[in-house]
Amino acid sequence: MAITYRKSGVNIDAGNDLVKRLKKKLPKVGGFGGAFPIDGTKYNLVSSTDGVGTKLKIAFLVNKHDTVGIDLVAMNVNDIICVGAKPLFFLDYFACGKLNVALTEKVIGGIIAGCKQADSQLIGGETAEMPSFYKGEDYDLAGFAVGIIEKGKEITGKDIKEGDVIIGLPSSGPHSNGYSLIRKVFSEKELKKYSKQLLAPTKIYVKEVLAALKKFNNGKNKKIIGIAHITGGSFYDKIGRILPESAHVIIDKKSWKVPEIFKIIQKKGNVPEQDIYRTLNMGIGMAIFVRSQYAKEINKFFKGSKIIGYVKKGSKGVELV
Repeated sequence: MAITYRKSGVNIDAGNDLVKRLKKKLPKVGGFGGAFPIDGTKYNLVSSTDGVGTKLKIAFLVNKHDTVGIDLVAMNVNDIICVGAKPLFFLDYFACGKLNVALTEKVIGGIIAGCKQADSQLIGGETAEMPSFYKGEDYDLAGFAVGIIEKGKEITGKDIKEGDVIIGLPSSGPHSNGYSLIRKVFSEKELKKYSKQLLAPTKIYVKEVLAALKKFNNGKNKKIIGIAHITGGSFYDKIGRILPESAHVIIDKKSWKVPEIFKIIQKKGNVPEQDIYRTLNMGIGMAIFVRSQYAKEINKFFKGSKIIGYVKKGSKGVELV
């Protein structure tokens, strides 16, 4: 029997429908980061909020809690840099049933490490002990990041057009998405067996992406015109989020080597091809849209990156071939 994300209990379509409904009331929501103008200055603040999800279940299974804080920071700051903003500071929310001080210190140590990787600062947070809500020492995490960008320099994807090329930056593993599917596919024994790959912390792309923007977008002629963080909804929804109406993206699945852990998940769960590429990042953590004449130069700038697709005229959407 084929296992899908929906059969695992996650309905991406329902989430997308909620965003569409909210956009009717709040037209500015739905991007990778929310912008807030600082009056009297030339800057916008850019914010993001996210969690780690059911990846935490595997951390509990193998009693390894020192890297999930990196995931928490990554899921937020990687969204902020999609707009081109530099992360400034971070706050966390740690909710638990019974406070285990040593365990919590490990989690927050990971958050501190993640902030260091993102050249950001952890300036505060909240610890909530709720024994009637969480069982035992179970906990959940949420994070909130704020960045800054000069007005007019935002990366929005609105100028993506026919002929543009897509560069894929490698992921460090499944990052922090699709774990409801992964936990449905694997037995507890298998989760332990593959825990090193499954708990690999989400790669933080802040320094390399900001360095690329400084080098290639330092004038009026922007060479990087769109950035998508490949998380929930993966290639279809996250790339589709930044496309203008006339842009149709072709992604070549053969253009990069899919890490073995993704192949094992797909085979073991008999996961349909479209579903796996809408659930997991399959080895690509960020998609960078660039003008074709600069594609080779920019691709060379990023370590381990691959040219994975291109844009053609057509209806807004993403096609994997």
